[in-house]
Amino acid sequence: MSKNSWAQYRAIIAREVVPALGCTEPITISLAAARAAETLGVFPERVTVLVSGNLLKNGMGVGVPGTGATGLDIAAAVGVTGGKSELALEVLRDLTEAQVEQGRRLLAEGKVSVDVTDVGELLYAEVTVAAGGETARCVIAREHTGIVLVERNGEVLLDKRQLASEETSEAWPLTVREVFEYATEAPLEDLDFILEAARMNEAAAAMGLERDWGLQVGRSMDRDLEMGLRADDIVSYATKLTAAASDARMEGAPLPVMSNSGSGNQGLTATLPVVAFARRRGDSEEALVRALIMSHLTAIHLKHHLGRLSALCGASLAATAAGCGIVLLLGGGLNEVESTIRNTVGDLAGMICDGAKTSCALKVASCVEAAVNAALLAMKGISIPGRDGIVEDDIEACIRNIGRLGSVGMVETDKVILDIMTSKGNGRTAKAV
Repeated sequence: MSKNSWAQYRAIIAREVVPALGCTEPITISLAAARAAETLGVFPERVTVLVSGNLLKNGMGVGVPGTGATGLDIAAAVGVTGGKSELALEVLRDLTEAQVEQGRRLLAEGKVSVDVTDVGELLYAEVTVAAGGETARCVIAREHTGIVLVERNGEVLLDKRQLASEETSEAWPLTVREVFEYATEAPLEDLDFILEAARMNEAAAAMGLERDWGLQVGRSMDRDLEMGLRADDIVSYATKLTAAASDARMEGAPLPVMSNSGSGNQGLTATLPVVAFARRRGDSEEALVRALIMSHLTAIHLKHHLGRLSALCGASLAATAAGCGIVLLLGGGLNEVESTIRNTVGDLAGMICDGAKTSCALKVASCVEAAVNAALLAMKGISIPGRDGIVEDDIEACIRNIGRLGSVGMVETDKVILDIMTSKGNGRTAKAV
C-alpha cells in the first residue's frame, strides 16, 4: 500500500464519520424540507414529500429531535419551520419550541403530505414547498446529505444527478489489509481526530443511562448489574454503553452522535465497544485512536459493499468492525482481524432491518456481544473456515458475499418487511412518544 493513499483514507473517514442529530432517515427529509423552504424564500403554504420505500421503512418509527413525536410528516414540517440546511445531518440543531409549534400547526391544518414513490433509488427524498403560486423543490438521493437537485419555479438552480451517478461508479480503494496498515502505521497526529467520535458517543451513552429512553435496553442492563443478575465485566460494559446510546438516539434525544456511513446507530456501534474495552483495560490514548480508526474505516468498507439502506441490519456490520478494533487493543494482527470478520459474518449474517425504531437498541446489544465473542475467538486462533456457508478464506470475497446477500439476495425480504410494517398503519403521521 502506498502512503500516498493515506490522505484519501482520511478523506473517506471525514466524509462518512460526521455528527448527526436524530435518526438519519427522518433527518434527510428535514434537510430536504429546509433547503426547499430556504429556496422558496417565504413561509410555505403547502409541503409535499415523496420518499423511497426504504426511507419510509427506516423513518416511520423513530423520534424526531425536539418535537416529542415520530413521523416523516413532523420531520418535514419542522424542517420547513426551523431547519438550517447548512447544518447537514444536524439540520434541526437550533430548532425552537415556537418553530415546533409552527410545524404542528402545519400538520393540524393538513398542509403536509407524505407518499411513497418508486424511483429506483433505495434512499430518496423529494420535498416540494409552495406559497402564493411560487414553488421550490429539493431532491436528496443515494446519500443522506446528497442534495442532487434544487429548483425554484421549475428553474434548475443545482443539478448534481449525473455527478452523483459518476461518484458511485468510482473504483473502491479500500481492503481490510489497507485499513489495517493505515490504522497501525499512519502518524498518530493524522488519526487522533477520531477521538471526537469517542467524546460525542460516550456523552450519548451517559444520556441513555440517565433516564428511561426508548426500550431502556442499556439502563435495564445497568439495573441488572446492580441486582447481581449480570457480571460487571468488560463485555457487559461495552454492550450497556452502546445500547444506552442507541436507546436515547432512537427516541429523539436532543444530542448529536458521531455517525458512520449515514447511520447514527452504526457510528455508536463502531465506537462504544472499542471505547469500553480501552477504558476498562487502561489502554493508552494512541491505542484507542488506532483501534477506533480500524473500527470506523472497516465499517465504511463493509457498508460500501452493502449500500446505504437494505434489508440487512447495518449494526451487524458496524459491530463486526468494532470487533476488529477490539482485536487491535488486544494485540492482534491482520490474521486475527480477518478471523473476527469471518466469525461475525458467520454468526450475524441475515439479521434483518425492519426499520429504525426504539428496539434497534436490542439489536445493537446483540450485535456487540456477538462481535466481542468473535474477536475473542479470533485471538485464540479460532476462525470459521472458508468452506462454511457464505464465509470465505479470501476476506474480500467474504465481505462481498455479505454485501451481495443484503443488497441482492434480500430484495424480496425488504419488500415483505415494508408491506408488513405499512399494513399495520401507514406510519407517516406524527405521533407523540
